[in-house]
Amino acid sequence: MFDQAKMIKILSLFVFCGLLSGLTGCSSGITGSFKDPQVHLIKVDLVKARLLEQEFILRFRIDNPNAADLRVRGLIYSLYLNDVKLTEGEHSDWFSVPAYGHRVFVVPVRTNLWRHARQVVKALESPDQPIRYRLVGEVKTGLLFGRNVHVARNGEIIPGDFIPE
Repeated sequence: MFDQAKMIKILSLFVFCGLLSGLTGCSSGITGSFKDPQVHLIKVDLVKARLLEQEFILRFRIDNPNAADLRVRGLIYSLYLNDVKLTEGEHSDWFSVPAYGHRVFVVPVRTNLWRHARQVVKALESPDQPIRYRLVGEVKTGLLFGRNVHVARNGEIIPGDFIPE
């Protein structure tokens, strides 16, 4: 009655539906109780400051409020100084954050202030006045069913604190 080709198609369809329903159950189980990690910019280190290129190290702390380890796949970021975009990029180091724990990760950043020289010089005219900075981005988490956690940090720096006497 049934030939072998039809039987294989029917079995394949059942296997596919079983896998699909299993994956749907896994993803809802993982994401249903998932709490977004907290991401904090904790320090900015100046590595080199040349006329055409500046190098910084951004240090982030990520806190995992979940009962399972959190896999982090990287960071997409944009850095602004007084609403002027200095740099943007993607950092793709993979690491895990333990359950209910934290981890500090380091992101090297290069900027070119030369094209923004006029705005930077104007901001530096009053070295005791704060300059606003803004960091926006997304931390990429998970493996198959990853989520992106949005990051937005604002603050101020006093340029005089970085100018040698």
